[in-house]
Amino acid sequence: MSQISPDQIDNTQVDADVEWEIAPGLTPYDDAVARMEDRANAIAAGTAKELVWLVEHPALYTAGTSARREDLIDPDRFPVFDTRRGGQYTYHGPGQRVVYVMLDLNRRGRDVRAFVQKLETWVIATLDQFNIHGEIRDGRVGVWVPRPEKPALPDGSMREDKIAAIGIRLRKWVSFHGISINVDPDLGHFDGIVPCGIQGHGVTSLVDLGLPVTMEDLDVALRVTFDQTFGA
Repeated sequence: MSQISPDQIDNTQVDADVEWEIAPGLTPYDDAVARMEDRANAIAAGTAKELVWLVEHPALYTAGTSARREDLIDPDRFPVFDTRRGGQYTYHGPGQRVVYVMLDLNRRGRDVRAFVQKLETWVIATLDQFNIHGEIRDGRVGVWVPRPEKPALPDGSMREDKIAAIGIRLRKWVSFHGISINVDPDLGHFDGIVPCGIQGHGVTSLVDLGLPVTMEDLDVALRVTFDQTFGA
């Protein structure tokens, strides 16, 4: 595992109780789940620090606890993994930063709703580093970008595209799974599912929005805004 370069981070902001790792290459999904579960157990036992783990996966779909089989449009396109995180169907693949967040809510407050809201706030603050205005919507978990330049929906409402998905699981009040942010994935790969069960609206990425952002750029922004959101 490679650590984020110290010269990319203002070390006065670093929370020494939270480790950060970047996985090289593409991480198999089963391997990621196994590692998250082991780490969450160790955090709960007090034998490991909290961890934010940044990965990319090969192309795949995951099904959360609320997934509806009819939302899996093309089941043979990519491997499909059932997972016990919250949410519905999501896509992971190259060009998408997956942020696995293993934090101890025993010391951060046992409030799941507030924790999800903090994850949303973190994503919005990160996007703001690139002058992207992300928004949240009642009944639609994740972070959305208004697209007034695109044709309106049939009911006349503005088109909005999802740029980040959120789905977590808790074990002994330690979180795992987390968030995914689209940097430059193949957006056509989302066509095999109804992302998060939401019809009508689409998906976007930082590059799709016209920004030449790299994965490394996003990683630095995530680190800078983490302490602003969760507190050092």
